[in-house]
Amino acid sequence: MNHPKMKYVYVGIDSHRETHYAVILNCFYEKLGEISFLNAPNAFPEFIKSIGKYKPKGTAFAFGLEDVSAYGRTLAVFLADKKYLVKHVNASLVASERKSRNILHKTDAVDAECAARVLLSRFDELPDADPQDKFWVFSHLVARRRLMVKMNIMLKNHLHSFLTNHYPSYIKFFKNLDGDTSLLFYETYPSPSKLKGVTVEELAELLESQSAMILGRARAIEILELVKRDGDTTTDFQEVRDLAVQSTIRQIKNNTQELNSIDAILEEMLKNFDYKLTSMRGIDTVTAAYLIAEIGDISKFPTPAKLARYAGIAPVTYSSGQTNIQYANQRGNRRLNSIFYKLAVRVSMTAGRNNKILNPYFYEYYRQKLQSGKTKSQAFKCVERRLVNIIWSMMTHKTEYINPPVLDPPKPPPEKSS
Repeated sequence: MNHPKMKYVYVGIDSHRETHYAVILNCFYEKLGEISFLNAPNAFPEFIKSIGKYKPKGTAFAFGLEDVSAYGRTLAVFLADKKYLVKHVNASLVASERKSRNILHKTDAVDAECAARVLLSRFDELPDADPQDKFWVFSHLVARRRLMVKMNIMLKNHLHSFLTNHYPSYIKFFKNLDGDTSLLFYETYPSPSKLKGVTVEELAELLESQSAMILGRARAIEILELVKRDGDTTTDFQEVRDLAVQSTIRQIKNNTQELNSIDAILEEMLKNFDYKLTSMRGIDTVTAAYLIAEIGDISKFPTPAKLARYAGIAPVTYSSGQTNIQYANQRGNRRLNSIFYKLAVRVSMTAGRNNKILNPYFYEYYRQKLQSGKTKSQAFKCVERRLVNIIWSMMTHKTEYINPPVLDPPKPPPEKSS
């Protein structure tokens, strides 16, 4: 009786922007051939035809791609459409294979052969490549949003560096530097030199127009008094510095508009997945989008435990002899781990000015863990693990979360009279 692995010929592919390199092995790790071909859809049929001579009768091709989301995605889609078996070979496994064979040099042929060897040796463990367009497009949109957020943080830090010199007391002017009223003020008056001759009434009118009358004369007086107290901060080339402030603010505004438009697209795209994640209080559109982008197709995880391991939430066991230790998993998807951690904090804590308890279940669960002797970090990890079970079930069965009622914060016990 033939071994199941004898049914296939194994093709490892090293993907690049312009060309791909393929190495073909049989089930005995014998190299049958290698080929380079263009990374273009019209070149793929010729590639399949050219490797056909290496396939014995009665066998089929199994492809192992190191990359199925960037340069190798078009090929992965083509092969999947043609009903070929396509596996995703993690780049770290290829690197480990190259290192284990004591190969010092790195070439396309070496990487392709290592991908083929990993495909053969770990055939049953490797995940099938499933390049679904909706997950691919969605993840790229989320990546775009992350980039915009990162750029805004950099721009705000840049603006802070200017304002520290222009307005030493600027931190007292407005609650948020990137608020609409704050940005309008600094764009209009990038330095105190532009405030010369401006009356309280003029400044109050500007603040009222942008803040819907929330800020007005009192804030205008406070700002002008702080500026007067700080003294003259004018420096050489002040006009150039003012222009830099205004340019930075325009970039922040443009980025904010782009973020708003991306959020609107994400909200619309969420309808294509039928995951009711936003039904849980604490998960907004952005958090739901980040979860879907990192998890992808939930069918990849047959159990919540596998999702927990992927997110680096499940503990790692070290056992040797009489020693049995569990410690935190520092591997896994760190972005997904961070999302679950922030969500755990959100549902376990109080929120708002009145410190309302958004989720009494997790609020109590977190405190029970603390009372049992766990540290805050360990207690949050327990909440994360429970959230993994819930998120997995919601995505797998496409069900809504039933939120417990919002409660007032617990009142402190009455003081005992002496």
